[in-house]
Amino acid sequence: MIEILSRPWPWYVAGPLITLVMFLLLYFGKNFGVSSTLRTTCAIVGAGRISDFFKFNWRQEIWNIIFVIGALIGGFIASSYFPNTEPISLNAATITNLESWGISQVGWQYLPSEIFTWEALMSSKGMIILVGGGFLVGFGSRYAGGCTSGHAISGLSDLQLPSLISVLGFFIGGMIMTFGILPHIMKL
Repeated sequence: MIEILSRPWPWYVAGPLITLVMFLLLYFGKNFGVSSTLRTTCAIVGAGRISDFFKFNWRQEIWNIIFVIGALIGGFIASSYFPNTEPISLNAATITNLESWGISQVGWQYLPSEIFTWEALMSSKGMIILVGGGFLVGFGSRYAGGCTSGHAISGLSDLQLPSLISVLGFFIGGMIMTFGILPHIMKL
């Protein structure tokens, strides 16, 4: 049993589970998206006094916060009790690129310590990646009317054209960042 839980689930298990969750959300008139959790949190602490964007009945959206808390707890349980003992399967060219950028243990860690530590955060490279990237993700989510999970999972399953356009924009932006901008930042 533990061996089954320590490996990624195959598409034929994970896919139908995601489909079931989406069906239930659509059935109950809800839209999935993690960025809406931040909006709900801001509304709870009173941001509606500052901006009309946060003036809504947040009690009807509390399920978003419960979902994110569940995802955090699930991630903690999975990483603490069911660690993956095999390296992540990566293309050889990807491994070479990451190693040339100074990332060690490629494939053995999801969050490279060269980027995701307090020491790395306090460097110019860390500030650009984490703070600048966080700002751009936040701005993009607000500008697009939702995050990647909301548009790609919920919006596309509801056949919304704005979600298709947003997802295309997310992927194009990701490609530009990965192949055009990130190599220069990593060499700082």
